[in-house]
Amino acid sequence: MSNNILVDMSMDFAVNIVTLCDGIKGRSSIVNQLLRSGTSIGANIHEANYAQSKADFVSKLQIALKECYESEYWLELFAKTAVISQEQYAKMKNDCGKIRRVLISSINTTKENYNL
Repeated sequence: MSNNILVDMSMDFAVNIVTLCDGIKGRSSIVNQLLRSGTSIGANIHEANYAQSKADFVSKLQIALKECYESEYWLELFAKTAVISQEQYAKMKNDCGKIRRVLISSINTTKENYNL
């Protein structure tokens, strides 16, 4: 594991999203939505680590947070329509929730520390 737990968590989540989406057949347009939002979380977190300023850092994390909320929506929809099992949903929702909580904490801490 690297020094940045958020990077690691989001990479693991993205890998799990890709694996989950690869197993879903026949719903390519909505599967693509989950694939895009679920992998975008980590991409934005990674990009935040190379931000030009603290404001840019916060902005990238806020985008990642929005993608996290969107991923939770798609996961819930897939569970309610039996595209994925309740067990798959529970695990992915839990993982996404952990990332969301760390993102919120990181955003709030950075804003407080830098008066943003």
